[in-house]
Amino acid sequence: MINKINDAIGAVNRGDPCPSGLCTLCQSDCKGKCETWLSSLYGKQVLYPRDFGSITSGARNIDPKGTDYDALRVQGYTFGSQGLTNGLTDSADDCIYPNVDIETSFGNEVKSQARLPIITGALGSTFIAEKYWDSFAIGAALAGFPVVIGENVVGVDRESELENGRIKEAPEMDRRIETYQRYTRNGYGDIFVQLNVEDTSNGVAEYLIENYSDDLIIELKWGQGAKNIGGEIQIKSLEYAEFLAERGYVIDPDPTKEVTRKAYKSGAIESFARHSRLGGTDSPTVDDFKESFFERVDYLRELGFNRISLKTGAYGMKGLAMALRFASEADLDLVTIDGAGGGTGMSPWNMMEHWGVPSLPLHIKAIEYADILEEKGYNVPDLSLAGGFAREDHLFKAMALGAPYVKLVCLGRAPMIAGFLGSNIEGVFHPERRDVINGNWDELPATVKAAGETPESIFSGWYDVEEIVGEEDMKNIPYGAVALYTLTDKLSTGLKQFMAGVRKFSLDELSREDLMSANREVERLTGIPYMTEAYEEEAVEILKS
Repeated sequence: MINKINDAIGAVNRGDPCPSGLCTLCQSDCKGKCETWLSSLYGKQVLYPRDFGSITSGARNIDPKGTDYDALRVQGYTFGSQGLTNGLTDSADDCIYPNVDIETSFGNEVKSQARLPIITGALGSTFIAEKYWDSFAIGAALAGFPVVIGENVVGVDRESELENGRIKEAPEMDRRIETYQRYTRNGYGDIFVQLNVEDTSNGVAEYLIENYSDDLIIELKWGQGAKNIGGEIQIKSLEYAEFLAERGYVIDPDPTKEVTRKAYKSGAIESFARHSRLGGTDSPTVDDFKESFFERVDYLRELGFNRISLKTGAYGMKGLAMALRFASEADLDLVTIDGAGGGTGMSPWNMMEHWGVPSLPLHIKAIEYADILEEKGYNVPDLSLAGGFAREDHLFKAMALGAPYVKLVCLGRAPMIAGFLGSNIEGVFHPERRDVINGNWDELPATVKAAGETPESIFSGWYDVEEIVGEEDMKNIPYGAVALYTLTDKLSTGLKQFMAGVRKFSLDELSREDLMSANREVERLTGIPYMTEAYEEEAVEILKS
């Protein structure tokens, strides 16, 4: 059982925690204070035990029994250093964690750059993504990492216009792209736009190439870790449900039926679920599916897109092998592999609990299959791993486990927490903007006042953001973006500290040898030696020599 309280850093979960450390249900009005929530205010201070000078602290050093990422432990070494760049030497003065280089790049002919190895999960048609987009996008742009605009954004936009079945105007899509691009700095970061069945039918790709050239990365979507059906949202308006039905979505219950209308008007039905369609249904065999996939990739390239990625879910080994092999042959720029246990806005709950392959087993097989492809002479695509990540130890473990193929770690719900928290705080200081920014609080709770009582004192990253954008432009930066920047500063610093501990000063030096298995079950699963057997041959040789 995962502890709800981490007394050392002062973190508390309101609900049942996931392996990520986030609560299973993350409320946008939450007043604290899980580790990610605290990190969005205090930043890198949360790396250390609280109340320094008044306490001593001892690690619980959990001995996990399962097969998730907590069952991997990080190695440590007593000598040496690898990966120092920019004229740094192996002196003790240079081998310090601030000198660790965590910048990454991904892609084939065109390389995308990121200041730290993370990417957002797909922020699509959920109302959370729409309401807090400015915080998510601006925070990511300032921190220098990519964002993903998820599926269905155009289709569910009531202001979008179709002409002859194709999108002609897409104001919500435009807003999301332009907001992010406005705040990118020095070539860091990038923006992905996801396409599913409905997006393809509505001509979203054609709209994007006409309006944004090839400045975007197109992401084809096979699935995700939270569910094994298409995406869904919940809506409470009969009128909106009818609009979405006209757009071609599956709406349950069917708003076009009179019995549904009667039930809605009586109050027996209060909401509708909008679902997307399954892809690949017209492909009875692997070869048929492959042919259809390549036709789609070729069509996107003919339109003018130079960069294409793939997002796949927690399917079994057959689906995983197809994703890697097809992406390799198609020269895709990135494949994101999302394990079961990932987050969502509104997936069927028991489907989330019981479907698919959990993250660590799925990811270790992905690396095994990538090794097979490389041995056969194929060009292995760059990979991103997703599914329940939120902390700096997660970043280290995923990057080391997936070396040398993994270039990014996908964070879904963690960046959202920063957006929620910052918006709630901004609404208190600027009540006139509360409805626009979706702030939920009338006053600061005690958990926030403990950090400070002005924006500048509440967010440890406030002046770092101000240094980037300038004092004058600071008034245009959402507090949620400041909170997200603050969170990523903690993640960056924590990752650097772990890497300095294994004496690897750049990401491309990480390897699976930097990990140990904490139990025999995960040793069998991953092939990573159990703690007392990692480097044992070298140890015995030292003793016997």
